[in-house]
Amino acid sequence: MLKQNLHNQICSQLPKPFVHGSNDRHAYSNHSLLSMAKARPKASHYARARRRCCRAVSDKPIKVKALVTVKQTMSDMFTGMGIERGMDDIKDLLGKTLLLELVSSELDPNTELEKPTVQAYAHKGGKVERREVKYEAEFEVPAEFGAVGAIFVENEHHSYLPQTTPAGLVGLRDEELVHLRGNGLGERQHGDRVYDYDVYNDLGDPDANFALARPTLGGKEFPAPRRCRTGRPRCEAGDFYVPRDEEFSEVKLVTFSAKTLYSLFNTLIPSLGNVFADADRGFHHFKTIDSLFSVGFEVPELSKEGFWNATLPRLFAGTGNVMRFEPPGALERDKFFWMKDEEFARQTLAGLNPYCLELITEWPLKSKLDPKIYGPPESAITTELIESEIGGIMSVKEAIKQKKLFTLDYHDILLPFVHRVRELKGRTLYGSRTIFFLTPEGTLRPLAIELCRPPTNEKPAWKQVYRPCWNSTGCWLWKLAKAHVLAHDSGIHQLVSHWLRTHCATEPYIIATNRQLSVMHPIHRLLHPHFRYTMEINSLARESLINAGGIIESTFSPGKYSLDICSAAYDQFWRFDYEALPKDLIRRGMAVEDENAPHGLKLTIEDYPFANDGLILWDTIKQWVTDYVTHYYPEPDLVEADPELQAWWTEIRTKGHADKKNEPWWPQLKTSDDLIEILTIIMWVTSGHHASVNFGQYAFAGYFPNRPTITRIKMPDEDPTEEEWKFFLKRPEAVLLATFPSKLQATRVMAVLNVLSNHSPDEEYIGDEIEWSWSDEPLIKAAFEKFSGRLKVLEGIIDERNANEELKNRSGAGVLPYELLKPHSKPGVTGQGVPNSISI
Repeated sequence: MLKQNLHNQICSQLPKPFVHGSNDRHAYSNHSLLSMAKARPKASHYARARRRCCRAVSDKPIKVKALVTVKQTMSDMFTGMGIERGMDDIKDLLGKTLLLELVSSELDPNTELEKPTVQAYAHKGGKVERREVKYEAEFEVPAEFGAVGAIFVENEHHSYLPQTTPAGLVGLRDEELVHLRGNGLGERQHGDRVYDYDVYNDLGDPDANFALARPTLGGKEFPAPRRCRTGRPRCEAGDFYVPRDEEFSEVKLVTFSAKTLYSLFNTLIPSLGNVFADADRGFHHFKTIDSLFSVGFEVPELSKEGFWNATLPRLFAGTGNVMRFEPPGALERDKFFWMKDEEFARQTLAGLNPYCLELITEWPLKSKLDPKIYGPPESAITTELIESEIGGIMSVKEAIKQKKLFTLDYHDILLPFVHRVRELKGRTLYGSRTIFFLTPEGTLRPLAIELCRPPTNEKPAWKQVYRPCWNSTGCWLWKLAKAHVLAHDSGIHQLVSHWLRTHCATEPYIIATNRQLSVMHPIHRLLHPHFRYTMEINSLARESLINAGGIIESTFSPGKYSLDICSAAYDQFWRFDYEALPKDLIRRGMAVEDENAPHGLKLTIEDYPFANDGLILWDTIKQWVTDYVTHYYPEPDLVEADPELQAWWTEIRTKGHADKKNEPWWPQLKTSDDLIEILTIIMWVTSGHHASVNFGQYAFAGYFPNRPTITRIKMPDEDPTEEEWKFFLKRPEAVLLATFPSKLQATRVMAVLNVLSNHSPDEEYIGDEIEWSWSDEPLIKAAFEKFSGRLKVLEGIIDERNANEELKNRSGAGVLPYELLKPHSKPGVTGQGVPNSISI
């Protein structure tokens, strides 16, 4: 076992010019070598230093030694003589089994990036005494290294399937998993390494205010994936537990993204409430909106001179406490982009939420909701209206046959919440349908928007259809209808496409992987980079974003019913198998299987930027997974014979997604092909899917008229009073501005989206760096290099496509190129880059 005093041992050898500090907030990790078997230090379980840290003040490098004692069992010695251990024993002789790496807790003052680590292999030193093997490493620490904030310890022995594990490690392997699972009792504390499941019962705070009471998510009434168990009593406020191995590293905590998140949620967002004391006050002129980018506004409470400029440079670019937003990419290219119908349609294919457009295959459109509660199911969008908008080119029947009609259909998912949302102050809601026509150029043209209100005891159901018009009143009603639809799309994007389908659905995969797959397991090593920081980010979301009264509830239309809608979407639509990109496209009618087409799919809309780029990324991930899986499972039946793997998949289905455990669509896990598909889905969701809905948030929604998150008043023609209608006719622009978010809501959302769209300096991009343990596996190393090479090719393909003027959904005058699935990116808000994991 690793000795607890490894850090002290290193520090004790440093001369007096090394001073002590308290930079590290975590205790040294008492891991076994088994739990150190991760592959890459940044992505590995590691030994964190004690609270005392060592800082160099000498001008010369200092040489220090570390002694690591490894306890060896008799069975280890015997199995060490076998063929299976041959490579490992050779590495022991060469001194390349145990890698130690010193990590500075400080950033380089010039680059503000991590300082280079100091590495050394630990060599076996002397004979085995009392079944203990001594390893010794010597480090040369530069004078400018600074505080030793953490020590990574990596055991570079090979991965093992359960059935090929050396006998001496079997007990340790099992013991480690038992520890990680815990016993399901007690309240989890910081520093624990226990993974268990629980429902979302910590989003409300009724003890502080009964208005903050929220239902438990998870169970028959409100189905939801499970989160990590904290053991705290229901709804009790306090710190959110995250298993120690999932927390931000010390370096992450002082880099831009982590520091920014804490400052944003805990200080800046609350301070905005004092800047805009009237939470309902809106923008009276579009010039006032523009001033957010040109002039800014002062936040007097933020008194730390220079702190905010360093922490949030995109929001505090100058000196003092003046907050000013940078113009989003789309606004920089075309100031009027948000007003255009063609851009409204284009963004369904190449915008922030490309997951909801569907092909219309049945006509007329009908609701599946109970007509006794929600009124007649038939849509008010008629055949005559559509054919009039098409202009006699073809009939509706022919348009459907030729696959020309598409819809954003938020009618059935939103209509049950309309009356409840309307009871909340300062917001409204409709069920909506939007119809698009595919033009000969391959672009979409919006034809009609239907807004619906269900009946009440006093009023019948209200349905109204809007379409592009050639008169002033009709044009303004069309603009207002688009604002409502965009708010609906913003809510579905954030709650379903983003939170539910990536962050929320992934947490059970992480829990099950740590509970059922040993760190020695090759599938654990494959998945681990794709889970980096996700549980920490999800914890922050439960604390500040999706909690009662948090950012989502206060700034998006559904308000306190936001997570209810998320639960309804999970119940009605979420399927693990449909999270595969090809099946998702087929389900929505956006593609059909065609063995002669690229990727085996023929797209319904050929110029569909998200799908075109996404399918290359999907195939690239799948080929890498195929090479990896077939290496470790050369015979298909080995998958079914792997007890850890079977327990992992069973637990994901029956515990992690317990409310869906009896669904017939869950894939079986019997062959290597089954495993390849399952792993590809998980890795796609954490990389490509999340990148496509996250890193364009500021580019497309930073100028909120393009994607308002909330509509605060109803349409002016919904049961208007005479006074309301006269005001609309006199000042339609004022009605639009009153429909948009208030100043407080808008600035809060803009600040949050700015940060969430940001790449941290320590981001780990897909295919960028090989896990160290794979470097000594020639076949795996070669497969990874091919994987990495294909991703570089994808970057070139995306650049070529964006430069192709024939692809009008991704190029043209003022059009923001589609780069969300370009694999790599610089730090910052770039609108591109696909990290391995959901790390922001």
